[in-house]
Amino acid sequence: MFRNILVHIPSERPAKPVIDVAVALTIARRSHLDAIAIGYESMSAAGMLVEGAGAGVAAVMGAEQERAQRSASAAIAVFEIEAKLAKIAYGTRIFAAIPAEAGQTISALARLYDMTIVLQPESSRASYDNEVPQHILFNSGGPMLMVPYIQKGPLDANHVGIAWDGSRLAARALRDAIPFLMGAKAVTVIAANEEASEASSDQLVAHLGRRGIAARVQRLTTDRSKIQGAILSVAAESNMGLLVMGGYGHSRLQERILGGVTRSMFDSMTVPVLMSH
Repeated sequence: MFRNILVHIPSERPAKPVIDVAVALTIARRSHLDAIAIGYESMSAAGMLVEGAGAGVAAVMGAEQERAQRSASAAIAVFEIEAKLAKIAYGTRIFAAIPAEAGQTISALARLYDMTIVLQPESSRASYDNEVPQHILFNSGGPMLMVPYIQKGPLDANHVGIAWDGSRLAARALRDAIPFLMGAKAVTVIAANEEASEASSDQLVAHLGRRGIAARVQRLTTDRSKIQGAILSVAAESNMGLLVMGGYGHSRLQERILGGVTRSMFDSMTVPVLMSH
C-alpha cells in the first residue's frame, strides 16, 4: 500500500515540513510521489469577468493568472530540489484557480492516490492553502496524512496511536492505516470515555493481534471538550510519532463542516495525523 502518493505543496506558506515527510515516506515505501501546487487567482479579478466590466478585463485576468502560475511554479521548484536530491520517482503539476475551484480540483485528483499528504492549516497565516486539507478530507475518498507546520524532519511511525471510539469513521481510518501499523514497533489504542460496545477497544486489540500487530489500550475519562487535548497529551507522554483517527464532520447547506474534535485537531495537532472520512 501507499505505492502512489500525492502531496500538496503550499504556494503561500513554508512547505519544508510537508516536503520532508513526503520525500522520506516515498523512499521508505519505495513509492511514486506526485506533487501539486496551486496558485490562487484573485476573487476580485474573477468578479470583473463575471460582471463584464468592459475593456481591459481580459488583460487583467491574464496577468492575474500568470501571477498565480508563477506562485505555483515557485512552490514546485522547492519540492523538485529535494526530490531530485533524494532520487525518488516523482511527477509535478501546477495550476491556477480561484479558491472554490481549487478545492474541487485537488480533491478529485486525490481520488486516484493511495494517500494524500497535506500541511496543517495555520490560522495565523491567512492563506487559501489552509482550506485544502478540509476539502481533501471530505471529498477525496481516501486517507489524508496531515503534517504539523511545526514538524521537523521525516515521519516517525515507530509508535502509532489510534484514537478509537468504535465508530465507522474510526474503523475506516484504522483500515487505511494498516501499512503503518504493520511496521510500527508499538501501537496504542486510545479510548476516551469508552462505553460498552461490540467494537470495544479490547476487541480491537484482539483483532489487531490476529494480524500480528501487538497493541495495548490506554483509557481516558475527560470532558468532551477536552478530548483532543487529552489525546495529544497521551501522544506526547508516550512519544508517539503518528496518530490515526476518523475525520468527523457534518453537512450544512451542502458544505462539510468539521466536527468538534476534528476541528480542534486541525488547530492544535503536534504530531502527524492520518485521517479518513
